Amino acid sequence: MYKRLELHNHTTESDGSLTPAELIDFLQKDKVDAFAITDHNTISGHSKIKELLAGNTEISCIYGMEYTTYYGHILCFQLSEYVPWENINLHKPELLFTAAREKGALVGIAHPFSYGNPFARGCRFDMEIHDFHSFDFIEIFNNLEPLHEVNERGLLWWEELVLKGYPLAFTCGMDLHGSWNMSNHYATYIEGTEEGDVEAELRSAIKHQKTWISRGPLLIAKTDREQELITFSITETGKPGYIHQDSDPYYLTIKTKKGILTKEISVRTPTAVTFQELEQESALLPKLYHKDTCIENLICVAPTILL
Repeated sequence: MYKRLELHNHTTESDGSLTPAELIDFLQKDKVDAFAITDHNTISGHSKIKELLAGNTEISCIYGMEYTTYYGHILCFQLSEYVPWENINLHKPELLFTAAREKGALVGIAHPFSYGNPFARGCRFDMEIHDFHSFDFIEIFNNLEPLHEVNERGLLWWEELVLKGYPLAFTCGMDLHGSWNMSNHYATYIEGTEEGDVEAELRSAIKHQKTWISRGPLLIAKTDREQELITFSITETGKPGYIHQDSDPYYLTIKTKKGILTKEISVRTPTAVTFQELEQESALLPKLYHKDTCIENLICVAPTILL
C-alpha cells in the first residue's frame, strides 16, 4: 500500500492556530495516514500528541521540529530530543545537520527558495552548504509558496543535485498553520504496509530515495534489467479533491543528464521505456503530467531510478 504523509505542520505550540487535538482531527478527516509535527524551534507538542494518539489506529505521528533561523529553515523528522542551535553558522550548516542526525533525526531543507528579506527574514535558505551528503532531503514543494518563483526552483535544484550523484530524497508539505483546504495540493507518499511502523517506513523511503509527491495518482515504475526496460503505470491514491477522467491524457517525462524523454501514458495502459531510449543513462528522474507538460500540470514526482 501507499501511505499519504503530511510532513510540515504547526500547532498552537508555536505559531499555528490549531491545537494538537484539532490538528489530529483535521488531518484524520482528510484521510491522512500519518503526519509530522514540526513546530518552530520547539518539541513541546510531542508529549501532548502522544497522549492524544494513545489507542488511535487511524493516524500516526512523526515527531519532529522546524529549525527557524535567520538564514533558513531546517526540517527534522524523528527528532526525539531538542538540539540547540543558538550557535548556528551561516557558513557551516553541516554542524547542525550532523548534531540532529546524531540524535536520530532525518534532516532536510525547507522551502529553500522562499522569499527572504525584506519580506520574511530567514525563510529563504541562505546557508552555504559544503557537504551535500550531510543532510537527507529537500522540501521541493511547499504548497503555500509561489509555483514558479519558489517551488519550481526547489524541484530544479533537487534534480540538479541528484544528477550530480548526491543521494537526496524529496518531500513536500502544506506548512499548515490552520485548517486550510488541501484539495489539489501535493502530499508526500511512501510505500508501506497496513500494520507497518510509519517512522521506519519513512526512514527507509528517504534513505533510499523512494518518496513520491503527488496531487492525486502516483507514477509507479517497475524495472526489468534482463529485458532492459522500465514499465510505468498510474496508481490511484484516493486523495480528496483530485478530479480527472480516466480518458484524460497524461504524459510521462524522464529527465537524465542528457535531456528529457517524453511519452504518453494512460490510467488504463502502462507505458514501457527501453534502456536504449534512455541512452543507457544511470540516473532517471520520472514525473507525471496531466494534459500537457507545463509545470502547472505537474501531478506527481516519482522516486529516482538508479540503473
